Amino acid sequence: MAVTLKEVEEIPASYPDAPANLSAAAAALDTDAIWQRIEAYCSRRWTTREVVWIVEDNGDWCPPLSPLTITSEEVWNGEGWETATDLYASPYGGYRLTTEGPHRFTGTAGGVDVPAAVSEAFRRLAEYLADEPDRAGVSSYSVNMGGAIEESYQRNPAWVARAMELSGAADLLRPWKRRF
Repeated sequence: MAVTLKEVEEIPASYPDAPANLSAAAAALDTDAIWQRIEAYCSRRWTTREVVWIVEDNGDWCPPLSPLTITSEEVWNGEGWETATDLYASPYGGYRLTTEGPHRFTGTAGGVDVPAAVSEAFRRLAEYLADEPDRAGVSSYSVNMGGAIEESYQRNPAWVARAMELSGAADLLRPWKRRF
């Protein structure tokens, strides 16, 4: 089995637009940061960018991103990169490498429309991250306004780190989850 040693993914020129049905607080968040979190979780890319992989050993290798168009396939000859001639189709949808390499694959990933489930995942994640600013970062608090009026709130201390799961966005993104 061929092993991916390195993956370099360019930052796209722009990300898709945020969904239209966000609250004012969620719409004020950095949409690029939210898209970056979603794409880090997924193997799918919605906007176009260049990706380069360095792969070593012989065996089967499948690019971990989609949609993808490979634009060059090269092998290291000891002094520099040259066009690879030892690549064959793999029954798993990628490449069968017949020499140790390393090999360099360059391609363009992304460039497809955002499905409704992904837009909803964006909305859920943004709304979760835009929660009450006076509660951001607190695991619990309690306010007693006298007598019978009392409010208390408890939250997992890792709420921001686990936002993808706790917001419900991860459930919607399951079909595109990146698996290593």
